[in-house]
Amino acid sequence: MIERYTREPMGKIWRPQYKYQKWLEVEIRVCEALAELGEIPRDSLERIKKNARFSLPRMEAIEKEVRHDVIAFITCVAESLGEDARYIHLGLTSSDVLDTSMAMLLKEASEIIIDDIKALLHILKEKAFMYKDTIMIGRSHGVHAEPISFGLKLAVWYEEMKRNLKRMQEAKDNISYGKISGVVGTFAHIAPEVEAYVCEKCGLKPAPISTQIIQRDRYAQYFTTLAIIGSSIENIAVEIRHLQRTEVLEAEEYFARGQRGSSAMPHKRNPIISENLSGLARLVRSYSLASLENVPLWHERDISHSSVERVIAPDSTCLLDYMLNRCIKLIEQLIVYPQHMMDNLNKTKGLIFSERILLELMRKGLGRDDAYALVQRNAMKAWEDSEDFKTILLKDSDIMIRLSPQEIDQCFDLGHHLRYVDYIFKRVFA
Repeated sequence: MIERYTREPMGKIWRPQYKYQKWLEVEIRVCEALAELGEIPRDSLERIKKNARFSLPRMEAIEKEVRHDVIAFITCVAESLGEDARYIHLGLTSSDVLDTSMAMLLKEASEIIIDDIKALLHILKEKAFMYKDTIMIGRSHGVHAEPISFGLKLAVWYEEMKRNLKRMQEAKDNISYGKISGVVGTFAHIAPEVEAYVCEKCGLKPAPISTQIIQRDRYAQYFTTLAIIGSSIENIAVEIRHLQRTEVLEAEEYFARGQRGSSAMPHKRNPIISENLSGLARLVRSYSLASLENVPLWHERDISHSSVERVIAPDSTCLLDYMLNRCIKLIEQLIVYPQHMMDNLNKTKGLIFSERILLELMRKGLGRDDAYALVQRNAMKAWEDSEDFKTILLKDSDIMIRLSPQEIDQCFDLGHHLRYVDYIFKRVFA
């Protein structure tokens, strides 16, 4: 269970005190810019920087009356400044503060998530090389296909997470825009130089154009990126859940001493971490849909997006941070059973080499359809009679007039299927 907003350092970002401190930082940076332009006395600026503060209980009391959180904040700060209060929020609208500070918070959250992804990449790479040559059966439709290695499976996840790292870096860049341009974005009451100064000091870029708000396609990209990463985590989790099934048991979540899997059945060892991650991925995806709904707003703005973002910004970033760290631990402690992998690979008694036989027959001059029918005839007999596929082939005169016993033996060579593993690893991990 997630204790919302308590996990450091992600939890700190979304605590009210930290959020309002960002609001105050934006307001003070505006005052600095105005002082540079000669619109605020220098001594007033120094007093504002020294004395400006807010109190959460006082803000709550004011908001009960005014029913506007930014006005409650400004009023509370003004109480700490006396006559200098007239320079706070000068020429601004609420969204100047809200959207610029939100960009700062989402950028910080991005940096944590990026670090999480890098940590997950590290452990995936380590495990991929550890199991590079651990042979197992590859499956399609849940049915045995052809041999792979467990290291290749991990390398696939690594490559997917590499793409997610790039997506997250792009999302961070795309969200790192602020705006200090007034009520409809025209700079009618505040100069563009103020926006440029504030954004630079806050580690942001000025939006090339804005209305009263930063356009919400930026947010949609951000939260959709989180959803894609969450789906990649679920991709890993679902595979581990399948591999842990009793009938498969090729890999298993770590089961701690004293841990219990069921209130009724003492024997149970369930993939609870993977199932937890699958469930949370659904939540993260749902938040991305909400962010897409926020893109179309009325005219230069409405506030239908505001209530949504108060939920999805902290929830989705905290969730994904939690999921990534849980996935790291899952992979780090994963128990792998190479012998079970080999036992399962052999369950179909050689049927997994049917394509190699097909291709060899074609190389001998047989057409694809005829070769396919010939191999399938023997494969179905192996399925139905639970016989060894190679033995059946060696008894088939239509096969034997085209392939020698030695050539058939070569078709059942596991090494043939894994001869390019090193090549693939070089492409992935270069």
